[in-house]
Amino acid sequence: MNPPPPLTLSQKLEIYRHLLLKWSRAVNLVAPSTLAEIDRRHFQDSLQLLPYIPPNAKILYDFGSGAGFPALPLAMARPLLEVHVFESDQKKCSFMQNVSRETLTPIHIHNERIESVSFDTLPLPDVVSARALAGLGELIDYAQNCWEGRPSCHLIFLKGAKWQEEVSAARQNYEFDLVDAASETLDAGRILILSRLRQK
Repeated sequence: MNPPPPLTLSQKLEIYRHLLLKWSRAVNLVAPSTLAEIDRRHFQDSLQLLPYIPPNAKILYDFGSGAGFPALPLAMARPLLEVHVFESDQKKCSFMQNVSRETLTPIHIHNERIESVSFDTLPLPDVVSARALAGLGELIDYAQNCWEGRPSCHLIFLKGAKWQEEVSAARQNYEFDLVDAASETLDAGRILILSRLRQK
């Protein structure tokens, strides 16, 4: 018998949606108010980062992945991208493992706090992403081993209305090139793309 055809992105996202709704009855994975708008608040919110990931990028780290956003939709859309998720909550890691298995989307799951990660044993990323995890300066701190070890590394963060304040605060300690783009899903939100980082 011929093997079944590979799942399309829309099929994978449908499975993801079903699992998110099912698990959310027992586990607090995302804000309950967002469950009625999973496509926009989680899938579209994640996939809008695709144009900002360099086409030659091979490895992506996602910090504080929670229920897998933005990491898992990006892994589904870019199957050649090696995606590593970092999440301290065991239940959320179990959920991501379940989605990975059911959608045939391989990811590397690290069940630990970012501050405790030993990056020496991991391949250096081309891209680091995060959503709703910490202030910009703190995120740059977390990723320091990444951008120091690989100067071409891009940091891509989804930010809210106070993004300009966060950029100003981060520039007190770091220099970086910045591209900012309007969010498709949050009126005052912004996508921040940082590169050429260096410490002052």
